[in-house]
Amino acid sequence: MRKYITEFIGTFFLVLVVALTGNALAIGATLMVMIFAGGHISGAHYNPAVTLAVLIRGKVTAQDAIAYMVVQIIGAIVAALIAKWYMGDMGVATMDLSGKVLKVFIGELIGTFALAYVVLNVATSKGTTGNSFYGLAIGFTVFAMATAFGAVSGGAFNPAVATGATVVGAFALKNIWIYLIACFGGGFLAALVFNFINEEDKPVPPLSKG
Repeated sequence: MRKYITEFIGTFFLVLVVALTGNALAIGATLMVMIFAGGHISGAHYNPAVTLAVLIRGKVTAQDAIAYMVVQIIGAIVAALIAKWYMGDMGVATMDLSGKVLKVFIGELIGTFALAYVVLNVATSKGTTGNSFYGLAIGFTVFAMATAFGAVSGGAFNPAVATGATVVGAFALKNIWIYLIACFGGGFLAALVFNFINEEDKPVPPLSKG
């Protein structure tokens, strides 16, 4: 249960800052500090696509992975509702994806790949075990990818963030499939690439703890 609460809290604050600021540096910084706060408890995924990558990597059980994804989405929805309450009548303009669906899809795929790839290498690899920079590396990856692709796709790189953005009206509900497929696809590809280039780093099945 401790792990699930941690995943809820981290995802909640990440999505809250995304919804209220939309600022790439603030978002990256929030992710960084929440990773440092919760990494020793849950692994600090805060992202269903990252959880998928870690599952394929073999560092989380299927049971925990499903539970993580559920609480991440719940945390995102709660954060989005609070953000919507704060923004009141200001509202958020729905992103217009007319004529650029492919660019949005590729941007989200690349951004999520980069994020999941960095997470797997700095937080699950034998070669970086016990490092103190993993939160900074992951946070700056989000900052860099959001700066690169944010103007085109909104820079979600996270199905939970995309869900929150849909709740506040930044993303149209009809476009949510783009983010879900692209983000999960990016996480999936990152895990495959990691496993291929780290063939000697065979995962040990994790023990499920409360």
